[in-house]
Amino acid sequence: MIKQWIAVIGLSLLTSINSPVYAKELPDFTELAEKHGAEVVNISVTQISHNEAANMPFPGMEGDDQMQEFFKRFGIPLMPGMPGQGSPQPDYKSQSLGSGFIISSDGYILTNAHVVNEADEVIIKLSDKREFKAKIIGVDKRTDVALVKIEATGLPKVTVGDPAKLKVGEWVAAIGSPFGLENTMTAGIVSAKGRALPQENFVPFIQTDVAINPGNSGGPLFNLAGEVVGINSQIYSRSGGSMGLSFSIPIDVAIDVSNQLKANGKITRGWLGIAIQELTKDLAESFGMKNTNGALIAGVEKNGPADKGGLEAGDVITKFDGKAIAASSDLPRAVGASKPGKIAAVEILRKGSAKTLNIGVGEMPTDATEIAQNSKAAPKAEANKIGLTLRELTAAQKKKLNGKNGLLVQESTGAAAQAGIRRGDVILGLNNSETQSVEQFNKQINAVSAGKTVAVLVQRGDNTLYVPIKVSK
Repeated sequence: MIKQWIAVIGLSLLTSINSPVYAKELPDFTELAEKHGAEVVNISVTQISHNEAANMPFPGMEGDDQMQEFFKRFGIPLMPGMPGQGSPQPDYKSQSLGSGFIISSDGYILTNAHVVNEADEVIIKLSDKREFKAKIIGVDKRTDVALVKIEATGLPKVTVGDPAKLKVGEWVAAIGSPFGLENTMTAGIVSAKGRALPQENFVPFIQTDVAINPGNSGGPLFNLAGEVVGINSQIYSRSGGSMGLSFSIPIDVAIDVSNQLKANGKITRGWLGIAIQELTKDLAESFGMKNTNGALIAGVEKNGPADKGGLEAGDVITKFDGKAIAASSDLPRAVGASKPGKIAAVEILRKGSAKTLNIGVGEMPTDATEIAQNSKAAPKAEANKIGLTLRELTAAQKKKLNGKNGLLVQESTGAAAQAGIRRGDVILGLNNSETQSVEQFNKQINAVSAGKTVAVLVQRGDNTLYVPIKVSK
């Protein structure tokens, strides 16, 4: 028994000696806090609203007791005109808090666009308790970056780092004002890089597990060298508080935006005028592709740069201006970084064949083009092989689609419903063919063998996308 016990101990020691050692001494953030805390500011924003909602304690939240309690708990004050404050007034004030950091000693400060957007007054409070009224130099909602300025000199400024050198697993720290608690530091690691988020096409987010809460928005993300590598912008949360999923805007993206805002007061981006979506395995199969690399074009705006350059719905962009497009999220960043007027080589796959088109990049418009559908009731036909009951669009509806042919979905059942197509959607095409009529569409569907996947091009509201549907027996 003694010999067996010794043998087990020996094996354990041998295993530990030969195993790779990952454990290192935990980092000390005290020096970072002492040296760089003064570079972070607290931002207080006041908005004055002029509407009948001034008689509500928290406008837009009537009947939501939990939301009312949330705002009461975290210091939103009762203002004149609110219940219990005398007679109603025509105006009311709302206040919110955020964070920011100084990027130049003469008073330029970076923060999030959503912190200062539409503010009537922005007050910056420094770590030494001095307060300044700030001027908003510019706001870019697409990247959620804003530049503000205070009249001060000799301010401590941050050192800008290189987000490209960040590694997953690397220690990082945030300083900000969660729930108004100024100069609060939290720490964690980089969880992922280049993260794409829904409706956020221009930012390759840094994901961390650093505790970020309301009030941290706009504050800096530091590496262990004390360099700012990002702006804390968003969290994923079911509770309203930190759940270990925080997202920061890479500082190089923010600095580029701030330079344009400082010089021009606005951001100029390249634009093609297309709607894109991720190329899934099922969609790739329906297009006869061997992999899912590239950005699938789901729609082309009439008379836009892409339309004039010859791009079509169903094309898959694999390279833009020499940059490989591995995923759909790569394309908006590549196009947005291009200067309007530039002629860019765009490599595509069209019906299995590779092509290169030279396309003149346009300037991104400030407002999205609005396309509306009218889905008034009409006599219903029979459902087709994939469960769609369709009718052709009226002349007025086609006009809203810039003259495109389309089929209105009156009812969706079976395979189509399971794939996500619903009543009110407009069918624009099947695989790489445009839809001309209900009869033609149904003939094409009937010709597809059971078990095969088809890609149905659908327009819903302002968006177009391909929906893969497996044809059942």
